[in-house]
Amino acid sequence: MDKENKIKLESLLEKAANELDFEIYGLNIQTNQNPIVMQITIKKTNGDDVSLNDCTLFNTPASEEIEKSNLLNCSYVLEISSQGVSDELTSERDFKTFKGFPVNVELNQKNSNIKFLNGLLYEKSNDYLAINIKGRIKKIPFDEVLKISLCTLKD
Repeated sequence: MDKENKIKLESLLEKAANELDFEIYGLNIQTNQNPIVMQITIKKTNGDDVSLNDCTLFNTPASEEIEKSNLLNCSYVLEISSQGVSDELTSERDFKTFKGFPVNVELNQKNSNIKFLNGLLYEKSNDYLAINIKGRIKKIPFDEVLKISLCTLKD
């Protein structure tokens, strides 16, 4: 399947997903498989977790859109899934859920050689991130934080 047809198909699937309050998070078409495998990853527009029932609910509308489009004229296997859990913390919910968990903080500090800090997630405010490093709380301004990920602590 060429890129143009994939974009058309993704647009059709996005419309079907929106009717059920889902978004298409990813579309992967494995043409090297026989039959072709089409993997559609969905997420809820309100940010809630995607359940197995949600994936099942989207299966029929997705199949119907693929069939109506005539963009895929061969047999295929359709897989609907959620985006899963990411190690990267981005939402307020993530910070509340993982408070006290080990994190790796990637830094963008211009005047320092320190690029990463490991510690326990202590607090997140609008202005800074606080982590517990061996019993000491370190506050890092958000303009110096590139990425916050769950990790395992090393001594």
